[in-house]
Amino acid sequence: MASDKKKMVEAITAQEVDFAQWYTDICTKAELVEYSSVKGFVVLRPYGYAIWENIQKNLDARFKATGHENVAMPMLMPESLLKKEGELVNGFAPEVAWVTMGGSEPLEERLAVRPTSETLFCDHFSHVLHSYRDLPMLYNQWCSVVRWEKSTRPFLRTREFWWQEGHTIHETAEEAKAETEQQLNCYADFCENDLCIPVIKGRKTDKEKFAGAEATYTIEAMMKDGKALQSGTSHYFGDKFSRAYDVTFTGRDNTLQYPFQTSWGASSRLIGAIIMTHGDDDGLILPPAIAPVQVVIVPVAAHKPGVLEKSRELAAEIGKYARVKLDDSDKQPGWKFAQWEMKGVPIRLEVGPRDIEQGQCVLVRRDTREKQFVKFEDLASAIPAALEALAKDLYDRALKNREARTMSATTMDEIKEKTAKSTGFIKTMWCGDLACEEAMKEQAGLSSRCMPFQQEHLSDVCPVCGKPATKMVVWGIAY
Repeated sequence: MASDKKKMVEAITAQEVDFAQWYTDICTKAELVEYSSVKGFVVLRPYGYAIWENIQKNLDARFKATGHENVAMPMLMPESLLKKEGELVNGFAPEVAWVTMGGSEPLEERLAVRPTSETLFCDHFSHVLHSYRDLPMLYNQWCSVVRWEKSTRPFLRTREFWWQEGHTIHETAEEAKAETEQQLNCYADFCENDLCIPVIKGRKTDKEKFAGAEATYTIEAMMKDGKALQSGTSHYFGDKFSRAYDVTFTGRDNTLQYPFQTSWGASSRLIGAIIMTHGDDDGLILPPAIAPVQVVIVPVAAHKPGVLEKSRELAAEIGKYARVKLDDSDKQPGWKFAQWEMKGVPIRLEVGPRDIEQGQCVLVRRDTREKQFVKFEDLASAIPAALEALAKDLYDRALKNREARTMSATTMDEIKEKTAKSTGFIKTMWCGDLACEEAMKEQAGLSSRCMPFQQEHLSDVCPVCGKPATKMVVWGIAY
């Protein structure tokens, strides 16, 4: 059994040897994705899609609890429609894929494969919105989008990726701004409670905000290697898009008015965040809330009388309160242990003849490998407790890593010195000048991640130019 497991583990490159290769190994060896025949596109395999389905399910429930409805927009949009809001088209122009032929006939106007759907929603709103009584319109869609990225990596940056994009319009600016904040908090709550990933909430600088937005808000997570991953964004558009697309309604004073708009999105890159926040050299470690299988039962000496029968009985009982899988395949137990560890199943139960004689089984946590003997009648309390403890420990470890890799600096020399020693977040004050933001990238290799809502006063001046500074920025190297 030991040799089987060793062989399985050696299929993954160690994190310390090559973190990027370790990540790619997990994506393919844990059967999350397969590279397709089209460069930059991937196949979401059943296990990877099952994780995405659970992410969808949990987020969708949150959206619907706040009154949002799901819709489906076309995947193609006319070039003229995309160009109506100039800042948006300029921001996405290098990444847009175009359709120029319909069958064997050239199209009169080329069609963009959606990189995002603001234009489609605005066009729709312009037809269906009439009165203030129709507002707010709170829409969301689950779909894939295409952005022609130059370099790709599974989940983190592929030319097609899966996501949800919320699009809402409101009678007043205050309502739209409240929506923007509400949805950012929704993402933060989901990441921290369901994915066990701590995040920093804040506002993007103008340089980093969404093309066409008045303000972009973000949640930023730190991966094990100290790099940042933008994990969800929420945008306030004001009435800019409404004016560009002639979206109007009759207000309470019987005059034509423009609604205020938001959009917000989170994507399948969250699966990448799970891998890089929690995984180890043996594979995935999945947070229980989104794990396709929360408990795997591995019979030991399955050929012995009663072992499979008891395992099936346990699976039926556990299935009432957890997602359970009975691995009754003819592979050796050691191989099964390694396989399910690779797939990140939170809890493994081992059931053998001696265990059955003593009315117990062995419960093993994926993260710590701690084993405990649990009486069969106690599983209904032991399993939920173990899942809850595992989730808490995953979050605490991730938070500890972020805190250990977060540093403050007040001068450029200090910033350079600290970034040379370790990858992580650097907190500094900032004057708000774009030139200083660009200098930070050129001199220290850091991009602004956000201006956190929880501000700290580290000094009175910007470390780049020495001018007065009132905003604290978190800087980092991002995926």
